[in-house]
Amino acid sequence: MTLDEVWIAYRTRLKAFLYARVSNPADVDDLLQEISLKTVKGIGDLKDPSKLGPWLYQIANRTIIDYYRSQTRSEAPHPDDLWDGRDNPPVRQHLERCVAPFIAALPHESARLLKAIDIDGQSQKCMAEHEGLPYSTLKSRVRVAREELRAIFENCCDFSFDARGGVAGFDPKTGFCEKC
Repeated sequence: MTLDEVWIAYRTRLKAFLYARVSNPADVDDLLQEISLKTVKGIGDLKDPSKLGPWLYQIANRTIIDYYRSQTRSEAPHPDDLWDGRDNPPVRQHLERCVAPFIAALPHESARLLKAIDIDGQSQKCMAEHEGLPYSTLKSRVRVAREELRAIFENCCDFSFDARGGVAGFDPKTGFCEKC
């Protein structure tokens, strides 16, 4: 894969990953630029191309940690700001393949909302303004859409969770998981 192909394949997902952890859109753009520079500098050191995704998310996670460390705050950081990303990459990678087909299986409006917000990284506040909706209404619709998506996942698999509530593993239910 060339660098352009890598960036085309992962840019949107990395941006959504950043938006989930950094509230300021300008900072998200700066961090995305920093990640792209680190990718250019370090891609030659990547020994196993099949580990490209986890490698990029590790770069993103470390960049976020560095960002929060560099901030001068008078208050203690929120625990979510220091998320360390110690999840199970193989489980996450397998489940990531299911996200797009499962979103496509949702009702049109729910699918459109989740794609715009969770995949493309559009902020809920901006989307509410664009749609001419109260912010609280859009937030409720996104919550319902995420619950619908979760129901599809739960119809497909039985999940086990770690102490933080992250997915530690899953077992597909027989006959229910043909969509991913």
